[in-house]
Amino acid sequence: MSVVGLFFGSFNPVHTGHLILAEYFVSHCALSEVWFVVSPGNPFKNDKDLYHQADRLRWVSMSIADNPQFRVCDIEFSLSLPSYTIHTLNALTEKYPEHSFHLIIGQDNLEQFHRWKAYNKILMRFPVLVYPRQGSVDCALQFHPSVQMVDAPLLEISSTLIRDLHASGHSVRYLLPSPVYKDWFCL
Repeated sequence: MSVVGLFFGSFNPVHTGHLILAEYFVSHCALSEVWFVVSPGNPFKNDKDLYHQADRLRWVSMSIADNPQFRVCDIEFSLSLPSYTIHTLNALTEKYPEHSFHLIIGQDNLEQFHRWKAYNKILMRFPVLVYPRQGSVDCALQFHPSVQMVDAPLLEISSTLIRDLHASGHSVRYLLPSPVYKDWFCL
């Protein structure tokens, strides 16, 4: 059975930080692959600033095309909204029984994990790999037996930063994978 890390996100847009973290996880956490699960929306965020899901899916696909250990996943596009991680995990487990799935999240998400729908069921069934985020604090869940804190690089790149820099006329060229940068400016 192959072990797949699931990297959920809106990827609005996907950036080099996402790729660096995915590469770190696949090479340091005994994962066969990392799947980028593109979410159409997030129950905890305002979706008004989201680029169209087809654009975000295309950007991830273009960004990972040359890495055989990366895969894009659009399963949430066919699930009912809002997108709850437990529903996606159940759908993936049913569709791909030959894989064992691990959830990849940032430490900021772990702090809010107790607010996720059926978070206890997630913890009972799926290992959770957590990467550090600036400004995050320790929380009780990091000591749960299903949670592994990973000493991944601390990256200060975010999709929000990229959108804000672009909106204020600053360059984002090296923050985005080259094909995404070129495609983004064609929109």
